[in-house]
Amino acid sequence: MTSVMNRRKFLGTAAASAGFTIVPRHVLGGPGVIAPSDKITLAHIGTGTEGLSEMLHLLAIPEIQIVSVCDPSKDAVGYRDWSRTGLLNAIRKTVGKPDWRVGSEGVIPGGRDAGKDVVETYYAAQRPGGTFKGCSSYADFRELLDKEKDVDAVKIMTPDHLHGVISIAAM
Repeated sequence: MTSVMNRRKFLGTAAASAGFTIVPRHVLGGPGVIAPSDKITLAHIGTGTEGLSEMLHLLAIPEIQIVSVCDPSKDAVGYRDWSRTGLLNAIRKTVGKPDWRVGSEGVIPGGRDAGKDVVETYYAAQRPGGTFKGCSSYADFRELLDKEKDVDAVKIMTPDHLHGVISIAAM
């Protein structure tokens, strides 16, 4: 009789353990929670005006996590846009900070520092602690591809003549 009781106890414990390993992460995390293993890690190459505009849309997709940015320009120099404050205001709205880069209204944002700042500010606003420092930045896409081993996808927002070279290197 003791053997039967021990077996039932073991099977009950085993079933409960198996249940926790089979239950999807979103069930345990609650509605709207995307498990880290279900996220696409993305490297964003090209953070000029068009690159940053595209980045704002990607940030809002919960299944994507931008982990790295790349641009040969550290800061914006000579970038052009349809309006002097359009992109700046779009970034401020997306990251939820009306004072993002306050005082830079005459400068169109761009470059890898701006890209990294946008990513980290956006993800920090999504976290309870309000901090996030998980985006790397590079001046050269080859260094990014060499060092970032956990990247699932690459968004290429460079001048057209560079797309082929970067795509082949990424593959």
